[in-house]
Amino acid sequence: MKASNFTTTILVDNTAEEVYKAINNVRGWWSEEIKGTTDKLYSEWNYHYQDVHRCKMLTIELIPNKKVIWQVLDNYFSFTQNKDEWKGNTLVFEITEKDGKTQLQFTQVGLVPDYECYDICENAWNTYIQKSLYSLITTGTGQPNSKENPQTEDEKKMATSNYTTTFFVNQTPEEVFSAINNVRGWWQGEIEGSTNQLDDEFDYRMKEHHFSKQKIVAFIPNEKIVWLVTDSKLNSFTDKSEWTGTKIIIEINEINNKTQVRFTHVGLVPTIECYGACSVAWEQLIQASLFSLITTGKGTNVFG
Repeated sequence: MKASNFTTTILVDNTAEEVYKAINNVRGWWSEEIKGTTDKLYSEWNYHYQDVHRCKMLTIELIPNKKVIWQVLDNYFSFTQNKDEWKGNTLVFEITEKDGKTQLQFTQVGLVPDYECYDICENAWNTYIQKSLYSLITTGTGQPNSKENPQTEDEKKMATSNYTTTFFVNQTPEEVFSAINNVRGWWQGEIEGSTNQLDDEFDYRMKEHHFSKQKIVAFIPNEKIVWLVTDSKLNSFTDKSEWTGTKIIIEINEINNKTQVRFTHVGLVPTIECYGACSVAWEQLIQASLFSLITTGKGTNVFG
């Protein structure tokens, strides 16, 4: 396996047998929209999520209480130009004992940062493994995709196409959380108001081009920050209030002895006018300025 393959790990108090059983209950944590047998060696089965993602899997290895491996025989994404992504990949679940607990490491061999789908797939797997499968193992109830699919078309777009970007640093979650909340240190423009506790509200302004008002609606130290955009004006675009009602989510996770920062702008989707310019701006601010603030103590002037 190459170091760049996507991998994520959970640690539980449950036995290896319980973890193995939960993994093979794929409908219990990944999706209720699965056809076929998932817990028999060399069985083929199909995963389906709305019109967004379909794949055909082959279970190629089952070592009770130790390992499960699936091979991707075929795959379809509605949101990528390269229709070969995932094909031939293997999904590996490895169960080991660590410090008196049971460790589950999930790796998708072939899911690398060069993939178009990488950011979306990484986000999805972290949700399915870290939250849904973890919940199934520890409580008996997972959070799989539902058969009913009650989402509206707008909700589907937001769930699959929100702008997101991710990076890793050697700093601690505490250091990362502190840097993120130093909004003036990395988000270039004028900031008015308080930015570092729940229910704080602050205004952002970039000359005559951009104004937005944010309210902090989630504030979990060293883990997660969510801003709700309550008002906005994007003067370079026809629909000047495209950001209003969107959410900006910054999540912090420890993975493989590094700290992962995941930034998602929920509602910033390709169908809105500002998507191209706004996604480029966020990429520069997050990957350059915020990254620099975390790693060097100083943000960068990405807009010249």
